[in-house]
Amino acid sequence: MLMCAARCPNTVTPETVQSLRRSNFAAERVLIRYKLEVDKREWSCSAFRVEVGSDDLTITASTETWSHSRGEQLPLGVRRRFWRYRLLHGVAEVLTLRGCTKADAFELAAWIHYWEILPQIEETLQWATRAREFPRKRLDARRWITLEDVDAIQPERKSRELLERSRESNCVHLFSPEELSAAELAVGGLSVIVNESNEQITSFELQERKSFFDSIERTPLSEEQARAVICFDNRVQILAAAGSGKTSTMVAKAAYAVARGLVSPDRILLLAFNKAAAAELQERIEARFAAAGIPSEGVRAATFHSFGLEVIGRATERKPRLARWLEQDQEKDMVMKIVDELRDQSPTFRYDWDLYRLLFASASTSLDNTQPDGYDSATGTTGYRSASGVLVRSEGERLIADFLFFNGVEFEYERPYVHDVADATHSQYQPDFYYPGIDTWHEHWAIGRDGNPPKEFVGYRAGMLWKKELHRRYGTSLIETTWTDVVFKDGLQRLSDELTRRGETLDWNPDRPLKDSWYRTLKHEDLARLVRTFMCHVKSNSWSSTDVEQRLASELSSADGYRTRLFLSLYWPIHEEWERRLAEDGSVDFEDMLVRAGELLESGALELSYDLILVDEFQDSSQARARLVRGLVKGTGRHLVVVGDDWQSINRFAGADLSVMTRFEDWFGRGPQLALSTTFRCAQPICDVARSFITKNTQQFDKPMRSSRPDAQAPITVIFSDDERSSISGLVARLSHEAPNVTQGESVSVDVLGRYGFQRDLIPRSVPDGVNLTFRTIHSSKGLEADYVIIPGMTTGTYGFPSNVVDDPVLELAMPRPETFPHAEERRLFYVALTRSRHGVYLLAPANLPSPFVVELMTDPNVNVEGNDGQPVSVCPKCRQGTLAKRVGPYGAFWGCSRFPICDYKKNAKCPDCGTGKLVTRKGRYGQFIGCSNYPECRHTEEARRPRT
Repeated sequence: MLMCAARCPNTVTPETVQSLRRSNFAAERVLIRYKLEVDKREWSCSAFRVEVGSDDLTITASTETWSHSRGEQLPLGVRRRFWRYRLLHGVAEVLTLRGCTKADAFELAAWIHYWEILPQIEETLQWATRAREFPRKRLDARRWITLEDVDAIQPERKSRELLERSRESNCVHLFSPEELSAAELAVGGLSVIVNESNEQITSFELQERKSFFDSIERTPLSEEQARAVICFDNRVQILAAAGSGKTSTMVAKAAYAVARGLVSPDRILLLAFNKAAAAELQERIEARFAAAGIPSEGVRAATFHSFGLEVIGRATERKPRLARWLEQDQEKDMVMKIVDELRDQSPTFRYDWDLYRLLFASASTSLDNTQPDGYDSATGTTGYRSASGVLVRSEGERLIADFLFFNGVEFEYERPYVHDVADATHSQYQPDFYYPGIDTWHEHWAIGRDGNPPKEFVGYRAGMLWKKELHRRYGTSLIETTWTDVVFKDGLQRLSDELTRRGETLDWNPDRPLKDSWYRTLKHEDLARLVRTFMCHVKSNSWSSTDVEQRLASELSSADGYRTRLFLSLYWPIHEEWERRLAEDGSVDFEDMLVRAGELLESGALELSYDLILVDEFQDSSQARARLVRGLVKGTGRHLVVVGDDWQSINRFAGADLSVMTRFEDWFGRGPQLALSTTFRCAQPICDVARSFITKNTQQFDKPMRSSRPDAQAPITVIFSDDERSSISGLVARLSHEAPNVTQGESVSVDVLGRYGFQRDLIPRSVPDGVNLTFRTIHSSKGLEADYVIIPGMTTGTYGFPSNVVDDPVLELAMPRPETFPHAEERRLFYVALTRSRHGVYLLAPANLPSPFVVELMTDPNVNVEGNDGQPVSVCPKCRQGTLAKRVGPYGAFWGCSRFPICDYKKNAKCPDCGTGKLVTRKGRYGQFIGCSNYPECRHTEEARRPRT
């Protein structure tokens, strides 16, 4: 079959035809187009004539005529055979087109296709008329065109495919301008018309209702806020930056809906996450509605929990009761009570609980992603603290050392090998552990699950072979373990068996007094919180142990191993006892209640008459809360507005699942995403630093963050200090004299924001006049602000920032879409802390063990850095994750990375006096000291701190 491939201009006049007469093919094509625009009924050439009717197509060649009715099944086509073109009806030849040129044949094929789709063209023209009329009517009424409206006037599939089909059959050049416009509108042009109409509505409303937007809240709404209020689509997601006035926007949205007559007051519901937030919303609505003369009777603000209980009661005529321990905020206490009883009942449970708490809770499941948490001032080296007081080189070695310590096994760490084996390429061998009671050495190899050491450990395998060969050559006894065996297999049990077989006695005692006062093991209460967090997610997803096992066997198989299995062996007995107590008490917990309420709404067991649902702090939604909301907006004519900030999602411990917000469309359907990007709290430098930090995680939304005070200077300052209490006192004293508020005769508010409650002890007892000093945990500071913020504890370790406790990788097992970015929630918590401040933020960190967050911020030009005792602190140029610390080696002082041995960067330390000499080790009459290599021209000296033995 032939298809017409040539194209014609969209606009054709007789002059155009005349100018192209010299080109036979082109002229004839344009003539076709011209006649089409004139009558669309007839076209002829030297070989044949075509007559187009609504229901039939007639083709005459010489004295032969063929008529084709629209109802006939067999198609028409043109084919060349024996040097002539012929008209086919199906496969039968019905006309011989004598004298037909190739151009004629192509054009005839185009006409045939055009005639075939004429009914669809007519339908599309009629639809386009209706589609253009609808936005005009809504524009006249100043009523927002919703996506539901758009879906209701979407064209049929044939109309949507009309343009593509006409192009494929090369007949689009036969379309009139009106037909072409209608076909393009059906493909996707409708959204353009709708968007333009809604923008016109917005512009009109901004002008016409300016007095409303200026007065509905105590301060005029910004244009961003007003636009969010006007946008009245069925599904609207508002991303609100910290301090951008989201509550004002929600109150104004409800007031606008009532004032415009879009929704009656009794059909508006606002959902909040706690009683205080719900009460504030209700009070604000009543006060601001009254001030604007808008009726508020019937507008309701409620918590998810109270509303969920009501849904179940109305649907089943039997309102459930929350468990008493939940009403009294004692859920962690109930977990601890269950744990205590299980520990008393089962020696195995007791041992496993303590084993996880003391050893595995702080053990990373990644061999590469670890941070030292200890510092030896004698040697200037960093490492990992352990219960025995020994500073070891890796998390794997710490796990072994702690296992030995709590079992009462005597050991020596890195004792020099009994034989002198140093040579030209090896220093004296120091095995990881030595057991003097059984004269046995122990090497713990850093071997990952792939059977290899970390890629940074150059030459590690060769070193392993050399060490093993030494033990074989000298006949010394060697025990070997690997990181993978200990974390993912039964490595500790095999170590215990091997030590016992060789004559060592193991006496497990979890209450053995720690020999390092700075070392922190996980508290019973914190492990109980981890269990409760895991439970919140498991129950919100309505998962059973079988569901969790299926996840371990499929998408999360990489998490399967001894550490995970140990946690699950603790969790399920607690879960089962929790459920038994609920049944015995005849009560429900939050998760059960929300899941049940969502099921009832989604199934249609209860129909509620809310047309506008606004959800506050949406970033903290759980899967169960999402189901409840989805059930509320089931059907047509419902409007859902969610307000939140994915950058401030910090309540995973309460069941929050960020994927509900980031996958909003999957949950609730299509809708516009708006942004409140202007903060009325933070100055621009704080916005820039905070935004740069939080957007490193590309799994979150990328959005701007602008200050309403773009010219204000508000630095973020890192202060390296080993005495946080003194540093806080000094900062408070400084601000009492230097803060602009104080110099203007006003008081200054200073919030000390701790990652943990125990950091409250850092607050000075006496505070200068004019300073309002308050301690808060970062979680409790959400929604609050202060002139200045001080954040202590910016270090590494179990109770560092980021915390190793709340970031336990086992939580990924209970979340449908685990976050893969390292420390994702802890980064958001840090962002929340930074954005509580109006004028300045101070971060307190130890110079030798800074938090990776601090190291990351040190490279930001908007961050100031104050060194420890005047000493400069810089980021390691090799790994970019540690800081350079001064150390002393056998050949003098040098600068090394705080992440050693993970990072082996080092450089010579220059003399601080002359700036050209190197600091080297010298020996004088009083012993060793550090001196300048330019001596005697430079007489700089320092104390030589001897390595620890």
